[in-house]
Amino acid sequence: MGARPKHAILEELRSNCIQTPAMVNASITEAMVHAPMTEVVLMKLLASAYSRRHLLLHCLPSIASPTSLSLLPFPPPPPPLTDLLRVVSRRLVLATKTQSITTMATREECMGSVKAQLAKIFEASLKVTVPNEPDVEPLIAACTGKFGDYQCNNAMGLWSKIKGKGTQFRGPPAVGEAIKNNLPTSEMIESCSVAGPGFVNVVLSKNWMAKSIQKMLIEGIDTWAPMPPVKTAVVDFSSPNIAKEMHVGHLRSTIIGDTLARMLEFSKVKVLRRNHVGDWGTQFGMLIEFLFEKFPNFEDATETAIGDLQAFYKASKLRFDSDPAFKERAQQAVVRLQGGEEKYRRAWAQICEISRTEFHKVYQRLGVHLEEKGESFYNPYIPGVIEGLTKQGLVEESQGARVIFIEGVNIPLIVVKSDGGFNYASTDLTALWYRLNEEKAEWIIYVTDVGQQQHFDMVFKAAKRAGWLPQGDNSYPRASHVGFGLVLGEDGKRFRTRNTEVVRLVDLLDEAKSRSKAALIERGKGEQWTEEEIESTADAVGYGAVKYADLKNNRLTNYTFNFDQMLNDKGNTAVYLLYAHARICSIIRRSGKDIEQLMNKGTLVLEHKDERDLGLHLLQFAEVVEEACTNLLPNVLCDYLYNLSEIFSKFYSNPECKVIGSDKETSRLLLCEATAVVMRKCFNLLGITPIYKI
Repeated sequence: MGARPKHAILEELRSNCIQTPAMVNASITEAMVHAPMTEVVLMKLLASAYSRRHLLLHCLPSIASPTSLSLLPFPPPPPPLTDLLRVVSRRLVLATKTQSITTMATREECMGSVKAQLAKIFEASLKVTVPNEPDVEPLIAACTGKFGDYQCNNAMGLWSKIKGKGTQFRGPPAVGEAIKNNLPTSEMIESCSVAGPGFVNVVLSKNWMAKSIQKMLIEGIDTWAPMPPVKTAVVDFSSPNIAKEMHVGHLRSTIIGDTLARMLEFSKVKVLRRNHVGDWGTQFGMLIEFLFEKFPNFEDATETAIGDLQAFYKASKLRFDSDPAFKERAQQAVVRLQGGEEKYRRAWAQICEISRTEFHKVYQRLGVHLEEKGESFYNPYIPGVIEGLTKQGLVEESQGARVIFIEGVNIPLIVVKSDGGFNYASTDLTALWYRLNEEKAEWIIYVTDVGQQQHFDMVFKAAKRAGWLPQGDNSYPRASHVGFGLVLGEDGKRFRTRNTEVVRLVDLLDEAKSRSKAALIERGKGEQWTEEEIESTADAVGYGAVKYADLKNNRLTNYTFNFDQMLNDKGNTAVYLLYAHARICSIIRRSGKDIEQLMNKGTLVLEHKDERDLGLHLLQFAEVVEEACTNLLPNVLCDYLYNLSEIFSKFYSNPECKVIGSDKETSRLLLCEATAVVMRKCFNLLGITPIYKI
């Protein structure tokens, strides 16, 4: 991918260090004062930061949590029932004390959102304009027309409230004029006008815009992060089944979940990335018994010895269906496993570990990190949770099963089957209880296909009946289901191989990289670049193309998987965007200027219309991330990134906005760098690795 400039390494160091951004900035600044930091030194520091981050992400959770499956061969014992019921009771009391989430909060010291800053100014005006209407929330939106940059849309709503109350105003336009006239002086605003039924249009000051962008360059993109009113969130995503290989059906959950987690992490939320793997249930009796048959010394069985895990599963299932004696032994194996018999626990752990090795291959390629807490983790807690719900009068008997009836739904939520066994509903209710009470999560997000929408809707409604969640949908703590559509083949049907098998995800990713590498060699990069540069760029482009082709679609829709389209270097593709970023980096390199020096000594101005348009779009980054987080829609961020690239292209291709060699070279180089910084953060949030040369 080429050598990265010093400022890009610093930026990545800030993003990946365990310390807070403020601490990192301070330590970097101090180090640079005492000794010049070369790119080599910085790369070593960055490697150290990654190492510490990896250690904390992958080792410390296991060490800190005695219940982690990564250390224990079997799920932990459940808490005493009295403690569990006490926590449930506590949740009943606390559930009434909820926080509104109509808008996302933004810290005073971290005002990256233009909308949030304008809202504060208009809030002051509204208090003066309608002093008898308390708690009026400013309605600020970006303008789509030519009348301004932003718009305050409160006039019509206020008029409907105050007319007939002896007000001095005579219609919405008059209210809008008053709002405009009562605005406090602000360096943000260049001019205001009132249009139509009281819309107050705002034109931002070019000087303020330029200063804000330059301040971001100096202080870092993290200063533009939105601040949701939550401290801890759980994102439950990927969730493959043990003993079954990950296939293309897991692609969307993994990619969408990772992006949502990244956006929340950027927004200073502590995110618990949960992999709720299917590692419990009756199929394990079948798998364990088959393992015993194939490998008498089963503990010596390895991934290589077992071979294709999917084939192993199919063979065991075939045996289960065709051999009554084997079926009976398999059913007994389930009883022995659930009874805690040591040999069966070890066999179960062995199968799980082989699956994890397969999963890791996919996660490594995608750059996705998760902490496994599968179905087995919650199993010991289920009886206590069910008993607590029963004591609250929620659980009823129905046709031999124990169920919770949900208002407006024809079928009940079965929490204990007629044979006394537990099911998905039992586990999901218990997992929700655990996340709310033990992990103190304020927002629990489940990323699964749209087909599971009704199931989770029923689980959430049951939790509301129990008092675990507030009744309103716009209050915390809350639970959200993030549904997504299918991945389709060119024939418009579910994406499969020619022999109707599901596509193994690891094969699909390898194919993406292979095609990307071939394209680079075809462009002559094999003679110009090192093998390491070829490999790393093929990784970034191939895997990035697969991710972006998914994320740019509204997640609720189906999309067609097509390698040729996603690897095209023209149009709305990751390849086009990655190349656009690399071109910006090339412009800065060709200038021969030290961009860090320019940040601190140069001045950014936005005189030309194309410069101003680009500056305005850059400043809208924070509110776009906020919108994508609030609505759990990654495609909003993709749209922003593509538009940013197009607006930059218009600016750079305009002869009047010549960069290198012009009298405004310093300012325009700073604008180029700001665009690259924002693009890199967008890539980071989408889980895509940027490239720095083409």
